[in-house]
Amino acid sequence: MKYYEIRNSWREVTRHPSLWEGLGGLFCLAFLLTGCFGSKVASGSGGELTGSGGRAFAEPAPFGMVLVKRGHLKMGIEKQDSLWGKQTPVRDISVDGFWMDDTEITNSEYRQFVNYVRDSILRERLADPNYGGDESFKIEEDKNGDPVKPHLNWKKNLPRKPNEDELRAFESLYVTNPVTGEKMLDASQMNYKYEIYDYTEAALRRNRLNPEERNLNTDIQVDPNEVVWISKDTAYINDEGKIIRETINRPLSGPWDFLNTYIINIYPDTTCWVNDFPNADNEVYMRNYFSNSAYNDYPVVGVTWEQANAFCAWRTEYLLKGLGPAARFVQRYRLPTEAEWEYAARGKDGTEFPWENEDVASGKGCFFANFKPDDGNYTKDGNLITSKVGIYSSNSNGLYDMAGNVAEWTSTIYTEAGVDAMNDVNPQLKYNAAKEDPYRLKKKSVRGGSWKDPESYIRSAWRSSEFQNQPRSYIGFRCVRSLANTVSDKAKPAKRAKKK
Repeated sequence: MKYYEIRNSWREVTRHPSLWEGLGGLFCLAFLLTGCFGSKVASGSGGELTGSGGRAFAEPAPFGMVLVKRGHLKMGIEKQDSLWGKQTPVRDISVDGFWMDDTEITNSEYRQFVNYVRDSILRERLADPNYGGDESFKIEEDKNGDPVKPHLNWKKNLPRKPNEDELRAFESLYVTNPVTGEKMLDASQMNYKYEIYDYTEAALRRNRLNPEERNLNTDIQVDPNEVVWISKDTAYINDEGKIIRETINRPLSGPWDFLNTYIINIYPDTTCWVNDFPNADNEVYMRNYFSNSAYNDYPVVGVTWEQANAFCAWRTEYLLKGLGPAARFVQRYRLPTEAEWEYAARGKDGTEFPWENEDVASGKGCFFANFKPDDGNYTKDGNLITSKVGIYSSNSNGLYDMAGNVAEWTSTIYTEAGVDAMNDVNPQLKYNAAKEDPYRLKKKSVRGGSWKDPESYIRSAWRSSEFQNQPRSYIGFRCVRSLANTVSDKAKPAKRAKKK
């Protein structure tokens, strides 16, 4: 599992070996002090083994998420579907507990991400000498005047009455429609840069910096000059303003080789409403669905798998800023694995749908989800396209819209073998496809079915796929977060405001 590391101190330590020595000295000093003054031996335990104490970390319950406790699931469709002769792998698996968003990420929530990126670019420009050079928008020195890694000052408010230079900075983020004269946010500038430290790759024995640690078999002679090759994702913006993404293969040289850099344009593709449905008049959705506040509580669509991952990284950064020292225990937000998603959707009784019976509507004809009930009657369930999140009943885990509304991205690569190719404990099959990789290697698993899918496709075990760079008007996502510790099993999640 990858954990998101945002603190600059870690990057500085990894880049400067001398700091390792300094920290090592501090750790030794702390250990000695604990051993001399804090142990039970010193207080008269008679030399018995009593263990080392410490303050327990109580994980804060994340707002708008529910706790899905660890458990077991027979993953897949036991009664194999005869539709097109498609076979779905079936296997007993076990999953650890995790937090999961109770609804799909909404337009309003994703717009907060877009606004953050917009405002961060604006602060950079306001600090730029070409736009007035107000240095207070960017912090480069601490209170003692010593240099620090440059970062934006979010405590300083944006000017309400901008002067001439500041106004140029504001206007630089917008473009004018040549036909209508309407001023619009320049979506092409909404690029978000983030870094993910791959702790899993760094921990693999084959990637140890000391060659003698790469193989524990003492019968094998260690080659001290063995070269270990690693793959590292990196990105930058060239002189023409174009995002360049590369996967670099190079010899292992230090722990920073596992720090991957991404730059993603995060604005949703609103044209998906037109491109997904040729010979249809969906222009009204293209113009209104994401930008009109009437759709605030509807699930965001037109977001690629890559953009969904960028959202998870930003949400983690946003969280960690306010946690202080406790941040080192809290796990990063991420997309659910395919196994986690199915386990959560099936509920506590492992049902075929996210509700108790096999019917998709009550005896009174009220549907349990937003999907396509008949061949072309999308409105039979009360909706034409997507619906507001959370208007149908939740499943036994307290999760809404786990069937229908929009299908949802998972972090798992799509293969026909599915769970058969994975471990039976916290199963996952992950592959970070390089830009140069064949397109077929860029398929990700999508779960839950959508507003345009028939009953068969909204079952919890039904598997579908989409390419990681393909936005769709019927695919959204929700986030999960691994538990920091098992004490969280007793935590009560903070409730979301009730949907109106």
